[in-house]
Amino acid sequence: MATRKETAIFPPFIYPEGYRFIAGVDEVGCGSLVGDVVAAAIVLDSNNSIEGLNDSKRLSNKKRLMLFREIQRKSLAWAIGRSSPREIDELNIFRATMIAMQRAVFALSVRPDLVLIDGNKGPKLSMDSISVVKGDSKILEVSAASIVAKVTRDQDMQELDKLYPEFGFAKHKGYPTKAHLAVLKEKGVIDQYRKKFKPVRTRLSLE
Repeated sequence: MATRKETAIFPPFIYPEGYRFIAGVDEVGCGSLVGDVVAAAIVLDSNNSIEGLNDSKRLSNKKRLMLFREIQRKSLAWAIGRSSPREIDELNIFRATMIAMQRAVFALSVRPDLVLIDGNKGPKLSMDSISVVKGDSKILEVSAASIVAKVTRDQDMQELDKLYPEFGFAKHKGYPTKAHLAVLKEKGVIDQYRKKFKPVRTRLSLE
């Protein structure tokens, strides 16, 4: 059985010594034009392993959903943090993302001693933290966070799709695909859009 510090699935990552509870953090939705940016924080249970963890983008939707449920069931703690479209517009996407990550970490029922964050920058936290580029494909906890964040935000988009089926949110997840930009141009801007993102701002200027 693979352990946290020695696994054949991931490239080598040396965990710092002396930490009891390690949380992984990742976010989804920075590049979307609509909806919240969603962050997840996960503290795994080293005695209750989860096979198949990986960067959520490398997994099929079916596999992500299966792992999402397993992570919820087996982890010591998991939590979601969000920043709304209004916060994104007021603060900018980077600052809003940092706040979503903070909210996820502080919502954990188990306080981590160390937080490992996907990317090259992380939020200010009251505990030790390390940012790791491509952490979602190197670190089990961050991979788990990437899966939970991705599935949660996809569910958001599915719910929004029920309200506005003509926009196709369940398919493009709010990202600026050619089809999405075409329907935005045709239908206009709904409340859930991020008003300061260029394609949305451009469409609003026509109204």
